[in-house]
Amino acid sequence: MSPPTRTRRRTFLRWLPALLAAAGLVLAAVLVGRAGLADLAEAVGRVGWGGFVLYALVQIGLFCLLGLAWSVLVPLRRPGLFIWGRMVRDATGQLLPFSPIGGFVLGARAVSLHGIAFPLAAASTFADVTAEFLAQVSFALLGVLVLVRTLPESGVVVPAGIGIVAAALLAAGALLAQRGLGGIFRFLAGRIAAPWFAGITGQAEQLQAEIDAIYRQPARLVLSFALHVACWLVTAGASWLAFRLVGAPVSVGAALAIEALLHAVLTAGFIVPGSIGVQELAYSGLGALFGVPPELALAVSLLRRARDLALWVPILLIWQLVESRRAVAQSRAKA
Repeated sequence: MSPPTRTRRRTFLRWLPALLAAAGLVLAAVLVGRAGLADLAEAVGRVGWGGFVLYALVQIGLFCLLGLAWSVLVPLRRPGLFIWGRMVRDATGQLLPFSPIGGFVLGARAVSLHGIAFPLAAASTFADVTAEFLAQVSFALLGVLVLVRTLPESGVVVPAGIGIVAAALLAAGALLAQRGLGGIFRFLAGRIAAPWFAGITGQAEQLQAEIDAIYRQPARLVLSFALHVACWLVTAGASWLAFRLVGAPVSVGAALAIEALLHAVLTAGFIVPGSIGVQELAYSGLGALFGVPPELALAVSLLRRARDLALWVPILLIWQLVESRRAVAQSRAKA
């Protein structure tokens, strides 16, 4: 590949997230226009401050459960630290212009700044993400079963089932890779990263050792998986609450199916920053399957975004304050 071609490719990749975000905004605006801005505003207005606070409190409780699911993977009794790390992971991965991988790295860094070695923080992140993904596959399967029972002739059942099988195979591959078969991290460090980052090979060896240690404790992995399943069920409960708050009489089973399939769509569309437009389109389509009017489905999407902003912005500000203080302390130590 010639240098000009590489330059154009880098430029395109640099601008791709912004282009996708702009396209998502246009799509969201079209959906809002078709649903009717006045009807949408009326639906959102039904929530009220009390309903919004209740909805946000459910998410805070979910953060605590997610942090606990992460903390049980390591032989440390500091769940509060892992709750904070999970908050940073989600806030940076979703609100800032990073890929989800960036959120994983920054969440592990947030934990490592408080006395936990980074290889252990990173290794437990890998294991936690895998446990969460396996729980999501199980949750998605439950959602498809609800869909089959309630809407057996829906055209979504077959593609959703195919997607779950593919996700299960991907999860199995991730498990095999993390357990050290082939020494995937040692291989990557030695063949790809080592020429650019001095000392990365030793860190990769330590990372692999920490992962191996985690996978020698299956009881912790099973507990983390079970807690993540509980987290997904809480997420479905929060979805049911959101539909009720905007005035959509959705059953618990329907809310579970919508939430399960919604996250499958959002996972597939992770390349779009903040899932802008993707989330709104998914809510509109999935809500229609269960008879939810488009303005109410979009109202739930807007309520979800408002809740996320209300929680993630303070988390990001606190995280930046911690990072700034650390940077100042390091500069003073070098002076």
